[in-house]
Amino acid sequence: MDKALEYHERLPHGKVSVVPTKPCESAEDLSYAYTPGVAKPVLEIEKNPEDAYRYTSKGNLVAVISNGTAILGLGDRGALASKPVMEGKGVLFKRFADIDVFDIEVDEKDPDKFIETVRAISPTFGGINLEDIKGPECFYIEKELIRRCDIPVFHDDQHGTAIIASAGLINAAEVVGKQLSEMKVVVNGAGAAGLSCAKMFLSVGVRKENLILCDKEGVIRSDYPGGVRDVWKPFINDSGIKTLAEAVKGADMFMGLSAKGVLKPEMLLTMASDPVVFAMANPDPEITYEDAKATRDDVIIATGRSDYPNQINNVLGFPAIFRGALDVRATRITEGMKRAAAFALSALAKEDVPDKVAAAYGGVKFSFGREYLVPKPFDPRVVPVVAAAVAGAAAEDGVARLPVEDIDAYRKSLEERLSR
Repeated sequence: MDKALEYHERLPHGKVSVVPTKPCESAEDLSYAYTPGVAKPVLEIEKNPEDAYRYTSKGNLVAVISNGTAILGLGDRGALASKPVMEGKGVLFKRFADIDVFDIEVDEKDPDKFIETVRAISPTFGGINLEDIKGPECFYIEKELIRRCDIPVFHDDQHGTAIIASAGLINAAEVVGKQLSEMKVVVNGAGAAGLSCAKMFLSVGVRKENLILCDKEGVIRSDYPGGVRDVWKPFINDSGIKTLAEAVKGADMFMGLSAKGVLKPEMLLTMASDPVVFAMANPDPEITYEDAKATRDDVIIATGRSDYPNQINNVLGFPAIFRGALDVRATRITEGMKRAAAFALSALAKEDVPDKVAAAYGGVKFSFGREYLVPKPFDPRVVPVVAAAVAGAAAEDGVARLPVEDIDAYRKSLEERLSR
């Protein structure tokens, strides 16, 4: 049997379970856990809804929700088929940030019905992580849920990659001695992740006039074949450049969120000196690590794969971002919070890497440079550092209902909590 299937089928089936946090070993315990004792917190919460954070698990509970219309690189496979991925997301939330998760698969493709379903169940949770929802509906769904809910709503397929890639770009620019404001950047793939990356790159210092957005038919322009989506309009480029090959000529950075093999070696040769290539198509990138290195010895390359240097992995983002947002009871996740996460990851990559990280990766030593732009997922410093940055930014942006007064003390408390 395939090892991945055996892993999931092994008893107990799946990857997650629900475990009680209070004892239920006696008649007295039972009277507290259920009737009649449970009536007490019910009445308190009715009087003051914020008491739900005192008497229930709401404050540490995230919903991972999908309708299965864009599962990984597999497309629309249906809500039920998305469940292994949503369970897996729950494992990562718990493993890296000690956040509990209910995975919820909603069999509904109509955006408005999906939105209303999620909104209706939102009081259960401290935050909502949207996952594997196809574009362009995903943009509308996230925007509406942010507007209608008073808890953080975060579509990780959009923002997760963007935050980690931005951290990588910030550091790649430093490594090659270029200014972000002067770099010419091409983003290939104008879906959820590509658009979010383009916006995030602008947020961290890339200039709009230096960024070109492309999709299957080349540069996003007014006469783009098939028409221009509303979400593309801010990135229309009518300079006369139409093809990806033309766009990457002289470019300092290529960000690929598209398809296997679209960045040809001959196209890489036309890029500027010390080109930065983030080839994120999975499992087969826009150009392989081997082909990129064989084509140019000055290239810096990152992928979404764990078997090559510079993996742009969303697990560096969403657990820590939700940890920080939950701990300050944020009403939403702001652009400032996302930017704070990116800069925190960027700074952490420049620090000395603990030996325990090398041990987790077979004894390989890591240090800041061309093949180590962002921290590794199993670096225990990631969640405390990023969560603290996010919590601080939430307070600055005025969305923290319970601001952290001492950020350093908060970070240290997370280090102790997560080390256990």
